[in-house]
Amino acid sequence: MSIWTRIVDAIEALRAGESLSTVFEKLRTPPERTIGFTIAVIALGAKMAKADGRVTRAEVAAFREVFHIPPEEEAHAGRVYDLARKDVAGFEDYAHRVATMFDRTDGTLCDLMEGLFHIAVADGSYHDAEDHYLSRVAEIFGLSDRQFRGIRARFVPDADPDPYTVLGIDPETPLDDARQAWRALVRESHPDRMIARGVPEEAVRMAEKRMIAINRAWEEISADAA
Repeated sequence: MSIWTRIVDAIEALRAGESLSTVFEKLRTPPERTIGFTIAVIALGAKMAKADGRVTRAEVAAFREVFHIPPEEEAHAGRVYDLARKDVAGFEDYAHRVATMFDRTDGTLCDLMEGLFHIAVADGSYHDAEDHYLSRVAEIFGLSDRQFRGIRARFVPDADPDPYTVLGIDPETPLDDARQAWRALVRESHPDRMIARGVPEEAVRMAEKRMIAINRAWEEISADAA
């Protein structure tokens, strides 16, 4: 049974009346955590896609950039998106349930936020409604303001990101400490680390944009210090 078939089964259980808490409780441990991660991105992403009042083809296509979807599984993936978008449960309820599935200290919720940001900016813009939505989800996830701003700086396309914000440090941070912060982010972005946290192999491509951003930030900081 493919991951997408299993995801459809979980979403259908929700639609059939099984409670969010019951479904998500089943998805808290490996290997089901990868299914839980995927459902979280799709469910919260589908609801966020309507935050600016419309669902664009770019936002739908963004799922194909976050997740590698084989052609034979596209029907299943589309069904998951439609089921999540039409679900009457509010996004805050979903976010609270998702927050209980993952350790707040292991980086998985940050991975999930990056997937949501990827979808938010897929249409080339970042709306106030989307920012409000994502900041509220980050708050429910227990992410700090610095973590949220760091992720946002790596994705929002309307300004050059501040390199210190990207690395989650202050401009006054000594160079050696900045280097340590950069190395820690590089380690946490390794595909093996991400898979161990519960990110499905289909979604580890999310690390590519993160690595580009954090390496560019470090290059800028180290060049200024030279």
